[in-house]
Amino acid sequence: MESAWNLLAGLGLFMPVALFLLLKQRKSRVDTKKHPPGPPAWPIFGNIFDLGAIPHHTFYKLKEKYGPVIWLKLGYTNTLVIQSAETAAELFKNHDLAFSDRKVPLVLTAHNYNQGSMAMGRYGPNWRMLRRLCTSKLMITKQLDQTAVLRQKCIDDMIKYIEEDVAEAQAQGESGEIKVAHYLFIMTFNLIGNLVLSRDLVNPRSKDGHEFYDAMNNVTKWAGTPNVADFLPFLKWLDLQGIMRNMMQDMGQAMRIVEKFVKERTEEWKSERKKTNDFLDALLVYEGDGKDEPDVISDQNRRTIILVSTMPKCRKCFFAGSETTSTTIEWAMTELLRDPVVMGRATEELQQVVGPRRKWELGSNYTPETIDMNEGAGITARKLKPLKAKPKRVGRTTNDK
Repeated sequence: MESAWNLLAGLGLFMPVALFLLLKQRKSRVDTKKHPPGPPAWPIFGNIFDLGAIPHHTFYKLKEKYGPVIWLKLGYTNTLVIQSAETAAELFKNHDLAFSDRKVPLVLTAHNYNQGSMAMGRYGPNWRMLRRLCTSKLMITKQLDQTAVLRQKCIDDMIKYIEEDVAEAQAQGESGEIKVAHYLFIMTFNLIGNLVLSRDLVNPRSKDGHEFYDAMNNVTKWAGTPNVADFLPFLKWLDLQGIMRNMMQDMGQAMRIVEKFVKERTEEWKSERKKTNDFLDALLVYEGDGKDEPDVISDQNRRTIILVSTMPKCRKCFFAGSETTSTTIEWAMTELLRDPVVMGRATEELQQVVGPRRKWELGSNYTPETIDMNEGAGITARKLKPLKAKPKRVGRTTNDK
């Protein structure tokens, strides 16, 4: 909600400029192009004020009136909204090439981030090279099967962190409630770190881990904040909300940490240590095919590609890996805690796998009926208020891991 007010404040400051441009551009100009149906747009600002606090809810409501294909004008940006499987299939079947490129939000051009991103990069040689690397080095069954041990390690570490933090809180007289998404995020973030760099990226007890975690969290925050400059490009140079300035700072910090990872790996190579055959090794030994791909990956693009691969909300080799995984699990646990009957069934199944005497319960201030189910706006639909729950281990058995 705060970002929405910032957006409105920025627009209000430059209303006179907008009105001047309106009067200048409206002279006898008639748009004769045919577009899909959509709500009427305001001059200059288009449908920006129609989006509301939760835009995807607004899109769903507009579908009832205008159908599954909706045309919106967001400032100077033409936007096509597709809201059904049938129309999406038709789009990709008949118009895939025309829509294969994408508009890059201004904030994701910081440090040339978009050039190393499959999600945001423009279609071309670099994009095809990155896709080939991802599909050949990461998204193959053999490679995924080999990560079973890593996945178990990351889960075990998450359980250990939870138990230690709960025990410390209870020793201080607190209830032991935790923010579930925080630990899920660390688990998935470290799993991706092991796949890409053969190392944990976040250690809750480590200062360096917190610096990287905080920098990446801020990067995703700025990436998901509505930016007036994306809709009204003539305001780009002003950076009214300070989003670009903050992104340059936080993404720069994250890239410096990534560069340290790369230097450590190259030093290990010089000492003739056996290669780990992870994604970083693949980037370091990459050679182009001699056609339209680059011969080698530049240091700048290598840093960006690694950052993309580990970025909480931006993963397309693993786009949306950490953030969407943790967010999905958090919503699933919320639904289970709202329905004791279904939770009971799930608990019975889990007891057969991980042993008895474990579960989860709501804190004393919550009931299944009072859990806040509102969602926030951004790149992912995370809970507006994070789920807080109390993990309980009632004794230990020989079957407990």
